[in-house]
Amino acid sequence: VPAAADGIVRHVLPLPASTAPKPEWRTWARELRAGLPDRSAEVSAHLAAFLRERGARRVLAYRALPGEPDVSALADAFELLTSRARFRPTPHLTLHPWHTATEVSRFGALQPPADAPRVGLEMVDAVLLPALAFDRRGVRLGYGGGFYDRLLPGFTGLTVGVVGEALVVDKLPSEAHDLRVAFLATETGVRRVQP
Repeated sequence: VPAAADGIVRHVLPLPASTAPKPEWRTWARELRAGLPDRSAEVSAHLAAFLRERGARRVLAYRALPGEPDVSALADAFELLTSRARFRPTPHLTLHPWHTATEVSRFGALQPPADAPRVGLEMVDAVLLPALAFDRRGVRLGYGGGFYDRLLPGFTGLTVGVVGEALVVDKLPSEAHDLRVAFLATETGVRRVQP
């Protein structure tokens, strides 16, 4: 995937229609993401400045899957938490200290063991959400599990979608239950989403 002179990779795969089903969008995003350079350092630097400006101290982050911006560098400046996916009695996330993520999940990312100490969402100042893509309105194209959609209703802290700039599109398909983030963080900076 070629980068322009400004270093930003532009869309070269044809975009699905905004009305295309989510699986088609996920295929497009995975193919595009596979060719993107790793810009994790730039993304993390922008996030660190943004979170400091906003006074965030305790941040729910994610352990990166291949292709996702790795935000682990933020652990030096913030109290990071991470999540464990649980499937009983219904699918949900539990939150744990960052350093407890020592085993590989079924999705391929590090996660805390089942007996790791838990932290309540009410203790969190900001949530960083990974995705396959976001749109300019903050709609998230996740992996289809709905874990964040179930975790975050009613959360009043900062919600920041983290993704490569090439994976921010004008409009993604969305449903009423789909979570929207308030900010997007990419290698070009952090910005508020469009209304």
